[in-house]
Amino acid sequence: MSKLDDLRLLPKIRDSWSYLYVEHARIDQNAKAIAIQDAKGITAVPCTALALLMLGPGTTITHAAINVLAQTGCLVAWTGEGSVRFYAQGMGETRSSQRTLWQAWQWADEQRQLDVVIRMYRARFEETLDPSLTLQQIRGKEGIRVREAYARASRETGVEWSGRQYNRNDWTQSDPINRALSAANSCLYGVCQSAIVSAGYSPAIGFVHTGKMLSFVYDIADLYKVEMTIPAAFNAVQDETDNLERQVRLHCRDAFKKSRLLARIVDDIDRVLGTRPATGEPTGELYDIDQATPGGLWDPDGIVAGGENYSNVEVNETDDGADSGAGDSEPAG
Repeated sequence: MSKLDDLRLLPKIRDSWSYLYVEHARIDQNAKAIAIQDAKGITAVPCTALALLMLGPGTTITHAAINVLAQTGCLVAWTGEGSVRFYAQGMGETRSSQRTLWQAWQWADEQRQLDVVIRMYRARFEETLDPSLTLQQIRGKEGIRVREAYARASRETGVEWSGRQYNRNDWTQSDPINRALSAANSCLYGVCQSAIVSAGYSPAIGFVHTGKMLSFVYDIADLYKVEMTIPAAFNAVQDETDNLERQVRLHCRDAFKKSRLLARIVDDIDRVLGTRPATGEPTGELYDIDQATPGGLWDPDGIVAGGENYSNVEVNETDDGADSGAGDSEPAG
């Protein structure tokens, strides 16, 4: 058995590198790793320790490389130039739906969803909020917190700030700080999405945000923007380099590493969703030993095994003589 045959032997998302952005290069398989070939030469990357590979314009990747990335639990995302647009993603590490089902259950009940939303907002504040505050009051305090974060970053860096403004249809019209913020948030979204998918949650089932395939990504990323991407963006603009987007990525990389972002995301998600108690590991199996086997089958009396033929199960007849269930057995006569 190779190490890749048992997902338990792979590094956990908390122990991984955050992300690697690649553009104008060719990516091939290199044993149980990948090799990136560009104008500077060939660089081997041990993808078992990589959480997210972002493929920018001009990148080609082989089927074998995608295969080894999928086996090692590295999320692959196809992005726009500078990683500021998201086009598609590959498959994450876990093969269990346990956490997705829990997430959907929390979302489907209005009171549980409200509880999650309030926990998400409260998690953004260093101080303890008054328990009597309503959701609308907490949102107001959050708006003040973010506004003060922008003003503080502007004072500390000397970068002029006049508000969050950008044109989705014309990226070049935005001023440098708004372009930097969008680039920094894009990096954060990619890392959060990698952790979300790797842990077995759904990026689409949001609580604060809704209606988008990445709603939950936006929910979780908002926990870290004031701490990480706002300072990174202002510092990058302060550097006054020709390649602003690249400078933003470098600042984000350093901020993510310094704050040990990947060591925090899954625990923070579990906490706001109530997946685990304050201490200890979540219950249940998070990894399927055999990825090829189907999951269980839902039944009113409990989950039954999948991948089995139930044609020998006795079939009862309804009052009109019709079979009440499918099967190969002949009706009684």
